[in-house]
Amino acid sequence: MKTIGLIGGMSWESTAVYYRQINEAVRRRHGGLASAEILLRSVDFSRIVALQQAGRWDQAADALARIGNQLAGAGADCVLICTNTMHKVADAVAEKAGVPLIHIVDVVGRALADAGAKRPLLLATRYTMEQDFYRTRLADRFGIKAMVPEAADRGLVHDVIFEELCCGIVRSQSRQGYLDVIERGRAAGADAVILGCTEIGLLIGPSHTDLPVFDSTLLHAEAAVDFADGLLSPAMQAA
Repeated sequence: MKTIGLIGGMSWESTAVYYRQINEAVRRRHGGLASAEILLRSVDFSRIVALQQAGRWDQAADALARIGNQLAGAGADCVLICTNTMHKVADAVAEKAGVPLIHIVDVVGRALADAGAKRPLLLATRYTMEQDFYRTRLADRFGIKAMVPEAADRGLVHDVIFEELCCGIVRSQSRQGYLDVIERGRAAGADAVILGCTEIGLLIGPSHTDLPVFDSTLLHAEAAVDFADGLLSPAMQAA
């Protein structure tokens, strides 16, 4: 089994989900006491958030790229950035690491394409919803035109992520707020929902809406195990 390198801590709430899901998938596939070979580097999220807020994506890219290189040097056979937003700097991380980077947008895009979704609603941080790195990659690689909520709803989705979910707070009123956003997306033509922030799965999931739900965290973790087992398509490995 190959070794999985995780760049985590953004936030650690969702990184814990990655660790559990990867190991549960390995145990499910291999049985017994089998568990994953993982190298994890967890960052101080407050420092990354400060760079995001200041628009210093170059410095954030340098920080994560160094970590990716360190993980590869320690024996990681691949690298995952355990957050959607920081895939804005994925190319820099992949270049510095020198090992395959499993890109979360490609994993989500393949799942959407396989399911026949054409117009998913993207729920994520403001950076991911309002900048073009995520939706452009979905469109260019998979022909999927993701839509985003209206401005007020984008603010709600973003604030719940940073002020609640990243702090381990899960509120029923926030869940209802998200479901209302989803319903407005459905009315505007959405045929699926992307949980495009790795914490959103802590709040909502497939049981909360009859629209197909694509949880980026779970899909990314499963792809990591596919890589470890030698099953991931080379096209899904950004290098």
